[in-house]
Order: sequence, then C-alpha cells, then structure tokens
Amino acid sequence: MNEKSLAGKTAVVTGAGSGIGRASALKLAASGAKVALVDIKEENAAQVKQDIGDAGGEAMIIEADVSVPLQVEDCIQKVVMTWGRLDFVFANAGVNGRLAPIEDLPPEEWDQTMTNNLKSTFLTVKYAIPAMRKQGGSIVITSSINGNRTFSGIGMSAYSSSKAGQMAFGKMAALELAEYQIRVNVICPGAIETNIGENTHADKENLEKVKIPIEFPEGNQPLEHRAGKPEQVADLIRFLASDESSHITGTELFIDGAESLLR
Repeated sequence: MNEKSLAGKTAVVTGAGSGIGRASALKLAASGAKVALVDIKEENAAQVKQDIGDAGGEAMIIEADVSVPLQVEDCIQKVVMTWGRLDFVFANAGVNGRLAPIEDLPPEEWDQTMTNNLKSTFLTVKYAIPAMRKQGGSIVITSSINGNRTFSGIGMSAYSSSKAGQMAFGKMAALELAEYQIRVNVICPGAIETNIGENTHADKENLEKVKIPIEFPEGNQPLEHRAGKPEQVADLIRFLASDESSHITGTELFIDGAESLLR
C-alpha cells in the first residue's frame, strides 16, 4: 500500500486515546490522513496528538462522550468546519461493562453497556452521514467475536448483545448508505492487548455459579499463540479507510488469530 494512500482525506476515530483507537489513529496519520482524536477526556489523547505531530502529521483532539447526541453532532461539525470534509469514521469507542449472571445484572448496568457501545455507534454514524454523502467514504465499526461468533463469555450477556447489535446495525447501514457511496464494515477482534479491562467490572462471586470450565491450547490463539496487538488491527483499519477496499461493504471481518474457531 502507498505510504501516503490517505493523503487529502480526513478521519474521525472515537476512543482514540488508547488501544485499537490509538494504534489506528497513528496508522491513519502516517498514511497521510488528518485525524480527529475523539475521547471522553482530552488528556487521554494528548500523547497521540503529540506523536502524530512529531511525525509530521496533523491531528486535533475533540473531547466528547459519544453516547450523548449533541456532543457527537458537535464533534462532526467541528471536523467539517476545520478541514472542510469527512472521509472516514472509525466508530471504535466502547466498554466491557458489568460482567455478571443475567439474574444478578442490574438493569441500569445493562442500559449503560448498551448506551456506551450500541447507542454510541448509532450516533457516530448518524451524524457523520450528512458530512460524508457529498463525496462518499468509509465507516468502520468495532464489534467483537463475542456476540457474533462466540458465546462462551460467561457474564457478558450485555456486552455480547451490544456487539451483535453493532453487527446488525452495520449491515443495515451499509445497504442504506450505498447510494451515497459510503461503505460500512464491521471488524470483530478477538483478544487484543488493550486497556479495556480498566472498564470491566466483574461480579466474581456470582459468576462462579454459572461458570463453564473451558480449556484452550497455550496462548489461546492458534495463529500466533498470543493476544493480537492493536497495530495489527490498525493495519486492517487503514485498508478499510483506503480506496483499496472500495468494493467492500456490509462485511464483517474477524481479526482474532483463529481464536473464535476453538469455541
């Protein structure tokens, strides 16, 4: 792929301060795109912006809670006002939320996971459409193998449901937005070395009563025997942002080193 294959394009990355979002923002910027780093706290993305700038790229930070409609709308408008266009959106922000048996999961915790994962995806796509339909572009949604290919994550009923919902929403959006030449694809990572565990709250005592013992080969992923790295996902994101994926839409792409095929 041309090193500057995204030159002249602009991108929005949500959850850009860490993990997959951070790695993808750096990769997009290295490929020539101007990148809006969206995170719930500005300081989370400060180092990413500095790294992009030090490498000769251009980025801005937008502090926003992507589950709040007005904040998402303002975010997109700021990008368009600053750079004049929007070509690529990576709806990546999300949480694991509360892990608990269904009978012990508080309804408000279910709602919070759905809001942070599924509603935020809807809002990010919704408000990006007017900015993208003039020239077309690409949208990528971060889902998961959990809820789409594997269902052995005990206690993850809310998370898995939100991820399955993202898959369905992405396919609906792909068809609806095809007339505007806006492509929509869904990535489904397996275990990736990120800090998402920081927003995971496990009800360990109650989870024991529904635990199903499962043993895996060493490393849990047949391909490399380790969790994937954010940079490996970022390579896929750059491809989906580029014109080299111009005929791919409505597609889920599993990036898990064959982990989900074991389950």
